[in-house]
Amino acid sequence: MKFNLRGLRALATPVAAAMLFALPVQAQQLSIATGGTGGVYFPYGGGLAEVINRHVDGASASAEVTGASVENVALIARGDSDIALALADTVYQAFHGEGAFEGRQVSELRALASIYPNAVQIVTLADSGITSLEDLRGKRVSVGAPGSGTEVSAQTLLAANGITYDDFEPQRLNFNETADALRDGDIDAGFWSVGPPTSSILNLATTRSIRLIGMTEAEIAAAIEAEPTFAPYTLRAGLYEGMEDGVPTISTPNVLIVHADMDADLAHAIVSAMYENVDELIAIHPAANDTTVAFSTDSTPIPFHDGALRYLDEVGASVQDHQRP
Repeated sequence: MKFNLRGLRALATPVAAAMLFALPVQAQQLSIATGGTGGVYFPYGGGLAEVINRHVDGASASAEVTGASVENVALIARGDSDIALALADTVYQAFHGEGAFEGRQVSELRALASIYPNAVQIVTLADSGITSLEDLRGKRVSVGAPGSGTEVSAQTLLAANGITYDDFEPQRLNFNETADALRDGDIDAGFWSVGPPTSSILNLATTRSIRLIGMTEAEIAAAIEAEPTFAPYTLRAGLYEGMEDGVPTISTPNVLIVHADMDADLAHAIVSAMYENVDELIAIHPAANDTTVAFSTDSTPIPFHDGALRYLDEVGASVQDHQRP
């Protein structure tokens, strides 16, 4: 039922008016686009939904399983989701109409924050004989789910080092499917671009001896030259069962994105609740230890939403020129 001002004036008695204003206000329903259940996006998005439900008045949120970054950008652009998680390289390409988004620029994307780095994790079984990127040639390799940021990152870093899909047998599997296929011997290696550690690799390592394939300094440099949002990263020793040494790879920030037309007060309230209750997110997944204002202003590749900028200005953060609309 909707009421306008004329209708309010027509109320017969003060009692009737009091009854009207006592009606409960329905919370705005927000959809958070995440990824598959085997990665970090889904638990992080679920944790963010809980933070919104507890701390943002007039809003209610829920996390939705999706194909991750590329699909999530499309969901925001179409208005089918209100908030989404996506890799910085995917977000940058979409905002500028480059790479996978050539000819279909999504200039209305805005960032609420960069929340944690994704590390590219290339996994094989310990006895596969695969120890380098070059060893992937001629093998069966999962490059991530269709429309995922994992596939975008895999294609970019491989192409930067002279390897294309013509050089191996690509499989487009999500994280859980990749782990199952490795365990069952249906593929030889798989890519994850996700906040470490991730449950699907943790579970795989309890049933099979695994190896994480490291990148050389030259391979890392070539990848960064091809994609400036990449950064060097070392997967720490002991991250997964049987992992005795650190493994050099690359990382990409994860960005919390919205449409430019999101209400500024709502965006401000979400960002405030996230930063001021980050301990609740950390309790869901340790990747949220990197959900800080400093990481966000260092890493975000597109403009912040006006509501997020208001919060950053309030806390005295240094915002880069490209991060302002």
